[in-house]
Amino acid sequence: MKYLLMIYDDEAAWAAKSPQELQDVMGEYYAFGDSIRGIMLGGEALQPTPTAKTVKVRDGQSLITDGPYAETKEQLGGFYLVECQSEDEAVQAAARIPGARWGAVEVRACQVFPEAPEHPA
Repeated sequence: MKYLLMIYDDEAAWAAKSPQELQDVMGEYYAFGDSIRGIMLGGEALQPTPTAKTVKVRDGQSLITDGPYAETKEQLGGFYLVECQSEDEAVQAAARIPGARWGAVEVRACQVFPEAPEHPA
């Protein structure tokens, strides 16, 4: 089963880190990525929320606003897509993500649509 591990953190706290602190934390993230090579399907860090756009379509018209959909204390900063044998395995992997120590990691199973046609990746 595929799981998305979504990392939520306070962008202001990241901006306040010294270059050495950033280097240390990123070293932890690289080590974590290496440790899940057998189950990781992908993952990315995201640009800060001021670069985001939120799109809604209402009555056939696109409504585009700057930033994320909702103001929150913690912002979605990145994710890993993993393939695990169980939810417990995915939760255990999420607990090892460095950001789980000061932010939060949401674990969500990907839905499977058995009748969905094959599509290129």
